[in-house]
Amino acid sequence: MQKGRVKLGDGCHLSWRLEGPVGAPVLVMSHSLGADMDMWALQVRALSQAFQVLRYDTRGHGSSDAPAGAYSLDRLGRDVVELLAALQIERAHFCGLSLGGMVGQWLGWRAPEKLDRLILANTAAYMGPPSVWDERIHAVRIGGVASVADAVLSRWLTPTFAASHKDDVAVLRAMFLKTQPQGYAGACAAIRDMDLRRVNELIAAPSLVIAGGDDPATPPSEAQAIAAAVRDAILKELSAAHLSNVERPDDFTQAVMDFLEEGSKS
Repeated sequence: MQKGRVKLGDGCHLSWRLEGPVGAPVLVMSHSLGADMDMWALQVRALSQAFQVLRYDTRGHGSSDAPAGAYSLDRLGRDVVELLAALQIERAHFCGLSLGGMVGQWLGWRAPEKLDRLILANTAAYMGPPSVWDERIHAVRIGGVASVADAVLSRWLTPTFAASHKDDVAVLRAMFLKTQPQGYAGACAAIRDMDLRRVNELIAAPSLVIAGGDDPATPPSEAQAIAAAVRDAILKELSAAHLSNVERPDDFTQAVMDFLEEGSKS
């Protein structure tokens, strides 16, 4: 395993980790708002057998820097482009969930030369109205991320799963509470200002769109809209809430593996 921190063009440092056989195709994994790269722990063991799995902490999250001010989706997308350049990776597969899936959509139309296959999970092309995000930003600035933790975690997992997997809930809560308030607020602004509905038809990379059938944050209708816009996209629905990779880890991993292996045969 390799790990480190990359200094980006604006001075922000991103933390990253690379695991898997040298020379294998690279799979970048981008996490949800309020999480960090450890969100993918249940996928890495299997995926790193066939791929070099590159995880990173989105700016404002985990061990990456949390610059003050509003972030933009353009900035978060360019962070990935600069990370790949720093690690001398010309092309990669990309898997993003929630905020990570929004970054994936940006890459799909703004940096297609960097992508092989694209996986967009539990995400949306637009999450309005902006006032909802302004309210959350205000709450976090006043009361820290703890002030919204219960509300966020209630959307991450179905009640049934949460009740029977209390250790998993505790791990996710601890992960969320580590997020710096200014980083969380900055990323909320990126979602607030995002609207990809008119550009997703420009995505040419073979794409898998994963929905959580019980996802209250980005419901299946959002995944259906993305799949309808992106040419030849495949849509798969899992019985889960927002963090489908945590609630249905084996099904999620298998869907990713099958999709990427299909690409290797074509």
